[in-house]
Amino acid sequence: EPAPVVRRSRSGGLWTGLILSAIVLIFLLVFILQNPISVTITFLWFAGSLPVGVALLLAAIAGLLLVAIPGGVRMMQLRRAARRVA
Repeated sequence: EPAPVVRRSRSGGLWTGLILSAIVLIFLLVFILQNPISVTITFLWFAGSLPVGVALLLAAIAGLLLVAIPGGVRMMQLRRAARRVA
């Protein structure tokens, strides 16, 4: 008798995403811990000193937000338009 076919589930995808996120988090923590040298950061009238790893992490988060916020707004617009049509 043939073996039953196992289909992919949403929970399987969730676990895959969680494992990949944990691996990325570990790499980020290692990066931050290996780059403890402080640098001076100046932006407009703000100035401060941060470790290099933390400064780069904050820059990456800012870049992510610059992409994610307009993308999220556009998805909301498209969902509203799809609801009106349906």
